[in-house]
Amino acid sequence: MSDQQTTLQELKERMAAFVRERDWEQYHAPKNLSMSIAIEAAELMEHFQWLTVEQSKALDAEALEEIGEELADIVIYALSMANTLGLDLSETVLAKMAKNIRKYPKEKVRGKSHKYTYYRDGE
Repeated sequence: MSDQQTTLQELKERMAAFVRERDWEQYHAPKNLSMSIAIEAAELMEHFQWLTVEQSKALDAEALEEIGEELADIVIYALSMANTLGLDLSETVLAKMAKNIRKYPKEKVRGKSHKYTYYRDGE
């Protein structure tokens, strides 16, 4: 199954079933899941720690597979967090994107990487 064929809801349901079948709900408190996301993000960063920008863009198949697994772990924990908190990820992501569009107006930020506070006009 690909991104084009699988919905977020399907992924959330699969994750919920995986957790339920193992009786892991007891461990999936938001506190624990947030730490798990951070830990997996650190493991992802380890793959890039000593690479140049150019090297980070030219990864071999083995590195891509390992990086994909770390990214999958992050998404898996994020899905579990959404399940635990009853969040609709599509609504949450779209709302955050709308907020980011307001914070980073394309006319002001194109090609720049400053934090959004840099672009405020005396707000």
